Amino acid sequence: MANNGTNKNADVLQSSPLGAGGRQRLVILGSGESGVGAALLGKQKGYDVFVSDGGMLKANYKQELIDNGIDFEEGGHTTEKILSADEIVKSPGIPEKNELVKKIRAKGIPMISEIELAYRFKGDSKIVAITGSNGKSTTTSLIYHICKSAGLDCALVGNIGYSFAKQVAEDPKPLYVAEISSFQLDDIKDFRPDIAILLNITEDHLDRYDYKFENYINSKFKIIENQQQEDYFIYCLDDEVITKHLENINLQTNPLPFSMRQELNKGAWIKGDQMMLKVQEERMSMSIYDFALKGKHNQYNTMAAGIATATLGIRKERIRDSMADFHSLEHRMEHVATVRGVEFINDSKATNMNSTWYALESMRKPTVLILGGVDKGNDYSEIEELVREKVKAIVCLGIDNTKIHEAFRMIAPVLDTDNAIDCVKQSFRLAEKGDVVLLSPACASFDLFKNYEDRGKQFKDAVKEL
Repeated sequence: MANNGTNKNADVLQSSPLGAGGRQRLVILGSGESGVGAALLGKQKGYDVFVSDGGMLKANYKQELIDNGIDFEEGGHTTEKILSADEIVKSPGIPEKNELVKKIRAKGIPMISEIELAYRFKGDSKIVAITGSNGKSTTTSLIYHICKSAGLDCALVGNIGYSFAKQVAEDPKPLYVAEISSFQLDDIKDFRPDIAILLNITEDHLDRYDYKFENYINSKFKIIENQQQEDYFIYCLDDEVITKHLENINLQTNPLPFSMRQELNKGAWIKGDQMMLKVQEERMSMSIYDFALKGKHNQYNTMAAGIATATLGIRKERIRDSMADFHSLEHRMEHVATVRGVEFINDSKATNMNSTWYALESMRKPTVLILGGVDKGNDYSEIEELVREKVKAIVCLGIDNTKIHEAFRMIAPVLDTDNAIDCVKQSFRLAEKGDVVLLSPACASFDLFKNYEDRGKQFKDAVKEL
């Protein structure tokens, strides 16, 4: 695809979607939250919008398209209609190796992500964008919580659940706090956050990046590729992948690092049991024991949130209070119940090894660990030491658990289950008073569940039935 042609076409659309030859045709591939949001914004801005989905539309999304007079198809793609587009918004779930995507690329039709379309029409609003392999949702939600508590008029958007484009179309705000995935970053052009946060980079989603870690790293760093001198880049100085990559790029933005290992001139760091924060003239300290979010990984998340909100000019007293009263997210280290002395924790959102490592690292009681699902190329040796130290038994929740058995059968008992009810019953049987049952699967959920939310909900329902 020729870059010059793409940029020229996109610039024309940005200035006016109503071209001289009639309305510009915008095709949306995928009808999930982001796809329908893009369709609604495109319609509002005067595009001729067509939505195409290879699967069946959810009833609520279909009704939204009908109510807004947006043309769509489901259960398959009409190639001719798609290739007649002036521009295409691609769902982040559709990979480059998709045959239809290959045809679009071959024809040179500009293809963007929903966040790019939203950015095009966000006006003077500010964006805080958060990405990373782990901790995105928690950090995004904490920043939003601090901003709301400080009285800022803002919206929580992006990968966390609500379409950025739909928010811009229906209820624009002066500030957007956006969780951004690498898939969403892959198809940006001009997207430029005022504050960009890169929490960490570990091997994840490599099946989407030709199994080349460098491709995934480059995707994450796209979050700052359009930033300028007046913008801010918040990143983890302790992450060797990030710091090594920074050695090879010319940073055009203001860096604000955070660290547990060293004191800094600006940014945030942990000294003893105190978090120290210094941004411009704003300085604050806070005991890590007062953080609502527990565990070492959440100290990193909290530092990132503290820097971002201080950069927005929020007073340190408000930041401190909000960090102390924040409630953790559903499906992320979520306390479910304590049944006859056994605590159940739902960490269903842990779909990779790094997330599960952090979950185990924070355990302070003997643990029955629930693993399994769709393996994304996991190397279970990454958690072997923690399993030896903390885990008394492993219960698999998946169809193919071969790799888990091979990795841990000499360390702890490993049992198989293929549904949430049996999984919870077996885990409870293996646990004793004072133990924890931790669902932190390190795998995707699609073999047995609709998504990680469905897995977490079924787990919680099964616990309540004990």
